[in-house]
Amino acid sequence: MRLASFNINGIAARLPRLLEWLEEAKPDVVGLQEIKCEDARFPRAVFEDRGWQVETHGQKGFNGVALLSRLPLFDVVRGLPGDPTDAEARCIEATVGGIRLACLYLPNGNPLPGPKFTYKLSWMERLEARARALLATEAPVVLAGDWNVCPTDADVARPDLMADDALCQPESRAAFRRILAQGWTEAIRTRFPDATLYTFWDYQGGAWAKNWGLRIDHLLLSPAAADRMVEAGIDREVRALEKASDHVPVWVEL
Repeated sequence: MRLASFNINGIAARLPRLLEWLEEAKPDVVGLQEIKCEDARFPRAVFEDRGWQVETHGQKGFNGVALLSRLPLFDVVRGLPGDPTDAEARCIEATVGGIRLACLYLPNGNPLPGPKFTYKLSWMERLEARARALLATEAPVVLAGDWNVCPTDADVARPDLMADDALCQPESRAAFRRILAQGWTEAIRTRFPDATLYTFWDYQGGAWAKNWGLRIDHLLLSPAAADRMVEAGIDREVRALEKASDHVPVWVEL
């Protein structure tokens, strides 16, 4: 089974590119982030007509996550537990093929200091608790998405330019490490321990042409999922297409 994560930066703007990639890459399950639409405006019929099961957790104009699957999706849960007042659509979970998949879009956190960075860290605390609960099931689990964290300076093309950014702050990285330390395997870095890899290139400043990227899209595997890992990768070439997302897909084969 091939599971992928793709921040598409707006389903309306990227639909042609997304359909092309789905046809070429042939994933079995995809978690989408930043769909930027309410559930009712998601073009689900376009995907259902092509054989996909669709589950969404949308939000008008911002955020939003969705799952596309060739296999049945069970026990769908929308939202991250721990704060009933949080109205931002950033998490959707489902069980597919015996694997529990969480599609995540973590808060950016900029500018900092300020309420957005505070929200980022509190959201990561809640995710830490949810990740621990999922691990306790001893089932194969995948936490997939745009984490908005560069784990180390090796995941940043220009650390000097990102020193004051929320994605690279010690607090953000420490929160990511605390989740990893529970016993998760970071699929991409495990597969390519020393490679220079990015999953995001800003639209500004010629970042793509200069390869000034960031690695912020991650796949974390529970021990039962990590035992099944066959391959993992990044579909970098997608970023070069016309009207591409600023992110590219990351995937793992179990």
